[in-house]
Amino acid sequence: MVQASERPTLNSEKPEESLPSSSPSSNGLCEVGERPWGTYTVLEEGQGYKIKRIEVKPGHRLSLQMHHHRSEHWIVVSGTAKVICGEKEIMVYQYQSTYVPQGNAHRLENPGVIPLVLIEVQNGEYLGEDDIVRFQDDYARSNGKDSKV
Repeated sequence: MVQASERPTLNSEKPEESLPSSSPSSNGLCEVGERPWGTYTVLEEGQGYKIKRIEVKPGHRLSLQMHHHRSEHWIVVSGTAKVICGEKEIMVYQYQSTYVPQGNAHRLENPGVIPLVLIEVQNGEYLGEDDIVRFQDDYARSNGKDSKV
């Protein structure tokens, strides 16, 4: 049994001695992106995977898109997601998840009145922001880099 005095503590006067960040980035900062539909934050990235927190504003949706080199798994943290994947349209509620296979056309929408927050786990050989083919976009964005999601 560990006594309270034996538990590790953090020294608030020396931030460099705090617990290590889960993000492998060298500066410890997460990548944050703002888009017309909301925001995304890269929480962690490694060989073959990337984890993002995505927040979609009420009434907004991402482009109808597909990726050549990755699949995605979406877990709804709060709110409700309307998801199109291939020919199927489903509703995904808080604490539920759905899988988007590589090469499938897909779209994420927030039909609710509160922000939709989800965790996205990307898996694949290439996870660059330019691996996107847009079929339809409410914000008139084109394919490729700086136009993600």
